[in-house]
Amino acid sequence: MKHTIGKLLATCIFAAGGLGAAQAQDLKIGMILPLSGPFASTGQQMVNGARLYLQEHGDTVAGRKIVLIEKDDTGVSPSISKRQAQTLLIQDKAEVLAGFGLTPGAFSVAPLATEAKVPMVVLNAATSSITEKSPYIVRTSMTLPQVAAPMASWAAANGIHKVYVAVADYGPGHDAAAQFKKTFTQAGGEVVGEVHTPLTSPDFAPFLQKIKDARPDAIFLFVPNGEQGVAFAKSYKERALADAGIRLLATGDVVTEDVLAAMGDNALGMITSFHYSQAHDSPENAAFVKAYTQAYPGMRPNMVAVAAYDGMRLIREALEKTKGDAGGDAFIEAVKGLKWTSPRGPVEIDPQTRDIIQNVYIRKVEKVDGVLQNVEFATIQAVKDPGKQ
Repeated sequence: MKHTIGKLLATCIFAAGGLGAAQAQDLKIGMILPLSGPFASTGQQMVNGARLYLQEHGDTVAGRKIVLIEKDDTGVSPSISKRQAQTLLIQDKAEVLAGFGLTPGAFSVAPLATEAKVPMVVLNAATSSITEKSPYIVRTSMTLPQVAAPMASWAAANGIHKVYVAVADYGPGHDAAAQFKKTFTQAGGEVVGEVHTPLTSPDFAPFLQKIKDARPDAIFLFVPNGEQGVAFAKSYKERALADAGIRLLATGDVVTEDVLAAMGDNALGMITSFHYSQAHDSPENAAFVKAYTQAYPGMRPNMVAVAAYDGMRLIREALEKTKGDAGGDAFIEAVKGLKWTSPRGPVEIDPQTRDIIQNVYIRKVEKVDGVLQNVEFATIQAVKDPGKQ
């Protein structure tokens, strides 16, 4: 079966390439997204960001019209992600794959990208090793080590000596925990405990009681953006950990803009490290936020929307360089070393790793004009993924 799929993939990609860009056939981008289930907001942010970039900058490049084809993988279901990728490549004749809300889906599709020599643009999934799973993968989001290391350095430099680590039990959580522990202990800190929480429907109350009993100075938290951050912040408040002097530190996934309203005042004072905030002070971000909120009334852009917005920019710029050739080898060569000013700040695609180099900001949740925002107060510039160093 694998051999048959490989031959079909090779045939469809050869056929697409054989038509030639001169005939200006549509360039189909197959987007594999969590459009239903607990991570549906992630998928919607991706769709919104991608569409917004094309609305603003045009959907034609090198004479080829860009067409987005969206497929729902429901979240954490690698078999569905793989099946949707096969459908996109064989039936829809997509020449670029994009999306990937969570790591398991990205892992499952990577071998297909390699087999078919098709570019795969990761817009969210954040395990460090994803770009090592295929030479045709490039990422415009982040890695967990990239944002965990600055949080650990900040904590160690600001009077936090003992930390309890709490992360979701899958690739990004393991990455976040490993990098935080490495950086924090090298800076003289002590990790007094560690817990891995279930990826689906976790009950945080017993974990928080265990942490409270350990009496650390702070918790370092990573859970996927969405419902889990809301639940954790609620349990943290109900069990009075802040009153016990235990601070809550996290990667910014926990307090993304689309969930801050649901977290409410439970989020106030949380310190996080991340590469994007809606409150980021730059003309590029001001223009992006204005356009996004006008295009999608009632929604706030988060880091996924920015990664998708930048992902479409990367695809367009690559195709401009290749004169419309979306073949994996030409495409990947074109994206290496690309630089631009994103709504998040200056970014660059690392030529060695095909991962993104970007600023990481230390932020605090505050109310600004009555709205909860991640207010940046420190910047670590041009951070590479430490998981690959």
